[in-house]
Amino acid sequence: MENETAALTAQTRTSEASAPPPLPEPTEQQVVEQLLDARGKIYGELGKVIVGQRAVIEQILIALLSGGHCLITGAPGLAKTLLVKSIAQIFHLKFSRIQFTPDLMPADITGTEILQQDADSRQMQFVKGPVFANMVLADEINRTPPKTQAALLEAMQEHQVTAAGHRHALPEPFFVLATQNPIEMEGTYPLPEAQLDRFMFNVVMDYLPEDDEVAVIQQTTANLKAVIDQLFYGADVLRFHEVVRKVPIAEEVVRYAVRLAAASRPKQKGSPGFINDWVSWGAGTRAGQFLVLGGKTRALLAGRAHVTREDIEALAAPVLRHRILINYRAEADGVTVEKVVSKLLEHVRASTPQ
Repeated sequence: MENETAALTAQTRTSEASAPPPLPEPTEQQVVEQLLDARGKIYGELGKVIVGQRAVIEQILIALLSGGHCLITGAPGLAKTLLVKSIAQIFHLKFSRIQFTPDLMPADITGTEILQQDADSRQMQFVKGPVFANMVLADEINRTPPKTQAALLEAMQEHQVTAAGHRHALPEPFFVLATQNPIEMEGTYPLPEAQLDRFMFNVVMDYLPEDDEVAVIQQTTANLKAVIDQLFYGADVLRFHEVVRKVPIAEEVVRYAVRLAAASRPKQKGSPGFINDWVSWGAGTRAGQFLVLGGKTRALLAGRAHVTREDIEALAAPVLRHRILINYRAEADGVTVEKVVSKLLEHVRASTPQ
């Protein structure tokens, strides 16, 4: 018996000695190089199934790498679901799609407890809902009542859900990409400002130019199936989040982002006249945070180690368009949120010393 034990111990030690050592964690420089090397490949993989929409893809990628959520506004049939699902495949993330309807209940999203019975006992067991995924597509989120929308709010903000008094952590990384149809407003429930503010970007997906639309129709009516290659893992995304936050940014660029958000608030000291005339409610502090965080990610994707004003300006529309509430006077004058953001950029640019 002793000989067998000694032999088993020796065998275990030999096995441990022959096992390869764990791979070291990549350095920050290696993580940046990994992202820069794969940047072109990401667009190449998405180009297999998505034609055009370069600005939309860039904004969603910036949100993903920043750790923010996205609201995607666009008409039906513009490949919103296909785009999100393809990005999840590239980053090897668990994908879940929830179709929001008027009869959807909070438990249909978060999960519920059921009674499990075996031969000896009965106990309650939590069955996870579709929100337990890395990338959740909330399709037509404005078609469900506020109570169900609020069930998603905790998940977005806290990365957890509460059921029967117990908290359940969501898998990391965790992203919500919600879509809403801007055409049909009857029977919809507009998202409250508190939930809108949780979205980093409001990405507008518009119709394609004629040549791109022809290419889409040719591609989707042929007997061809594109295969999306995986380029990353979820752990890589978490490393990207850490590296993004370490990108340096000058104080003057941060102040530029703060001034841009602050100038959108009416009836404040220094508010421009057109804001006081057209805007009922402006952007809060979270807008400045997302401008800076998105600017860091955009700079990193461009291969730069610093953030510029151009990075902030490029993200002004997706960050501000769902945080600025225009009034009836603006609507009567035919003024859109896009025009307000454009004039806001001109105002802040002109009033900020170079």
